[in-house]
Amino acid sequence: MKAKELVEQFEKFAPKKLAMQTDPVGLQIGSLDSDIHKVMTTLDVRPEVVDEAIENNVDFIFAHHPVMFRPAKNLDLSDPQNAMYAKIIAHHITVYAAHTNLDSADDGMNDWLAAALKLTNISGFVPEYDESVFRLTVQVPKVYATAVRMSLVDAGAQASGTQYSGYTYEIDGTVYYVPKAGADPTMGTAGEPNEIEDSRLEFEVPEKNLHQVLRTLNDVHPLEKPLYNLIQLADKKHHYTMGRLGDLSEPMAVKDFAEYCKQVFHVSGLRVIARDLEQPVQRVAVLGGDGGKFFPLAKQKGADVYVTGDVYYHTGHDMLAANLPVIDPGHHIEAICIPRLAEMFKRWSAENNWSIDIYQSTINTDPYTFM
Repeated sequence: MKAKELVEQFEKFAPKKLAMQTDPVGLQIGSLDSDIHKVMTTLDVRPEVVDEAIENNVDFIFAHHPVMFRPAKNLDLSDPQNAMYAKIIAHHITVYAAHTNLDSADDGMNDWLAAALKLTNISGFVPEYDESVFRLTVQVPKVYATAVRMSLVDAGAQASGTQYSGYTYEIDGTVYYVPKAGADPTMGTAGEPNEIEDSRLEFEVPEKNLHQVLRTLNDVHPLEKPLYNLIQLADKKHHYTMGRLGDLSEPMAVKDFAEYCKQVFHVSGLRVIARDLEQPVQRVAVLGGDGGKFFPLAKQKGADVYVTGDVYYHTGHDMLAANLPVIDPGHHIEAICIPRLAEMFKRWSAENNWSIDIYQSTINTDPYTFM
């Protein structure tokens, strides 16, 4: 298969428009027209990860962190980063990165972190992107209604971010008509009165799915020109957010929650910023990566404790002053994406009959060692 087939499927799940404006997501090295056979999922693309890919005959690396976050100023191969780029190209490996778009996607990075913490009553944290929602009304002969409805739902004609899948509305009626001379009706005879039992189907379609849904409608509708109406819902948006807010099943002291985070995220050490380690916490804000600057929002939204990485020294002082306990388990907890992406790609591969193998990187790219 072509690399672009996997990328197109992924970008329906986490469109690039969800990424922060300066974030260099997408194709990093290689060509999306390349044939791929083995996909590696990884958090980082480092020289040892590239060696691992080569040893395992990987031809597509799917990473969370962009490998080319800053442009190369030259191609001097004495620079280890440039030498890594050269090795990737020499071995015909395509590299793709999904960073803050994966952070903001529904069922993406921050949902995985919230699920690992076993949070409930989950809601969004940092607003990132508001997506338009459309109401699609389709008229179809009743005998075809179920087939058309199921096809459109599979194509994405359903409200996202809800607890229900395939939610649609259907109402039945009768259509009366007389085909004019020269008409070639699917049902009835030209010049003769006809009536058929009809169904009107109503869907909510997120903007990201609209093109695929309309294309599917034209493919599966029994009439030559499908009868449908499409309106943008002015009072309804789908909100994409970075980070999640949720509740622990019961309160626990800050020190106990810190130990819990060590177990959940498989880290040997972490940093705790708190005035009182016995302070009880239950409402948790979590944001993978470098999220220190969002601590005022976490407090504003009622979090008792905030879990994020890369907290800076002076920011830590501000957190203490605000009396918001913060757990910093590091940036590397985002390695949770490695098995999650692999699981997703395996599912898509089965659904689409892709001929690819999925490999999970086993290299620990955390640069820190706790002594």
